[in-house]
Amino acid sequence: MEDSSYVDRTLDLYRRVKTKYQPVGLAMQAYLRRTPQDLEKLMDLKPIIRLVKGAYAEPAHIAFPVKKDVDLQYVALTERMLDAASRGEMLPILGTHDLSIVQFAVKRAAQLKLKPGAFEIHMLYGIRMQEQKRLAAEGHSVRCLISYGAQWFPWYMRRLAERPANVWFVMQSMFMR
Repeated sequence: MEDSSYVDRTLDLYRRVKTKYQPVGLAMQAYLRRTPQDLEKLMDLKPIIRLVKGAYAEPAHIAFPVKKDVDLQYVALTERMLDAASRGEMLPILGTHDLSIVQFAVKRAAQLKLKPGAFEIHMLYGIRMQEQKRLAAEGHSVRCLISYGAQWFPWYMRRLAERPANVWFVMQSMFMR
């Protein structure tokens, strides 16, 4: 879902596909104010949700404009998803490089006694590689995402353009090995 105008169509499509094919997931953006309600509406499907922060330019009435608010919603959604996973109601996938959020999730999963594979952590290739290896060595399910295909470069450039701080983040990752 590249921006909020696609959310309703994407959720409708996910609901239709998920009823026929179980191992199908959906990305949801924590910065959208509507995401907690959208998540609740999907819980009857035993969803596979990849939670990302989101970064598209949206009006303040649609998305949180302040990073701190996005982080707070991401943490609240993570807790809700992990709680649901502890009852076998969903597979949470956390798409983030924010180590404080990852640490929160790992701690909360331990409190809930979630088994390995009950949730996943996704990070982009080349970013926080040492943390990815450490988390995997601790037994967590870590997936490394790689952009590929004819549109890999435009996709990557959109990630950088969405949030200028991403440029600094990538530069640090390149030189901090």
